Parts: sequence; C-alpha cells; structure tokens
Amino acid sequence: MQIRDEHPEDAAAISEITAAAFANAPYSSGTEARIVEALRQAGALTLSLVATSDDGEIFGHVAFSPVQINHSKGRWYGLGPVSVAPDRQRQRIGGALIGEGLIRLAALGAHGCVVLGDPAYYRRFCFLDDRTLTYGGKPSPYFQRLVLKGEPPKGDVSFHPAFDVA
Repeated sequence: MQIRDEHPEDAAAISEITAAAFANAPYSSGTEARIVEALRQAGALTLSLVATSDDGEIFGHVAFSPVQINHSKGRWYGLGPVSVAPDRQRQRIGGALIGEGLIRLAALGAHGCVVLGDPAYYRRFCFLDDRTLTYGGKPSPYFQRLVLKGEPPKGDVSFHPAFDVA
C-alpha cells in the first residue's frame, strides 16, 4: 500500500469509494462524497490523501480541512471523512491514512485536529474528549481533539460550510 496526495484525476474514484464506504453506515448522512467534492471545489482540502495499491488502484481516502474555534481562524483542522472501499475495510488502511495525515498536519505547523467519531477508535491516535471544546454549542463524548502544538483551545468549533451539504 502507498499513501500519497490526491491528484486531480482521482476525484471520481474518491467519490465512488466514499459513497460505497458510507452506504450502509447507520450514522451516515449520505452526503460524505458531496462534502469532499464541496471541500475540493472551495479549495478547503488542506490534506487529501489516498491509499493505493502498487498498480495505482485507489481504495482509501482521508480529508483534513480547516476549522474555526469561536469564529476565529487558527491552525486547527477537522479530520474526515475517512473512507475505505468496503472490500478493504478492517485492514488498518483507514488508520494508516489518519496517521500519515496527522504527521503531515504537524509538519505544516498545525496546532491540532478535531474529529467527530467513535472515541474507542480515535483514542489510538491520542484524540481526547474535552468538554471545554464544543460542536454545535454542546459538548459531546464523540467530539474529540488532538493537540499537536500549544495549549488546548476552548470554545465552539465550526467546520467548513461544505459540511452543510444536504
């Protein structure tokens, strides 16, 4: 497996994989592929990484985009969506994509990353529940943060408007 930055010609494959990965997920809004497309169109994909086979087949993707905390721009990013083709899930591909993305965010000087997801899964990447950091004005054990540099922020987190795709 290789992990690389997405190329412009990867967009269709990323959409297909993302739609397939979330097709049967009970927590899915069904908009994940459109969110990635909207982030791309807005130029808001700070990192967009794909996992490929040796022959170039794409079977995984992860997106990282800027977030605002208390309506101020900083060096914080949101993780997601993370997508792996259904026939390749549970092979640690998503974890490899996330891990590489976090390394690259740190190299870019990011202060941290937030994610809305299963605490048991994201704990392996050192994400923590922090009730002083909220999403939608409310704390949630599913909303977590990872400090890469500096102090943990406090306040309400806003994702890019692309996440509001209906």
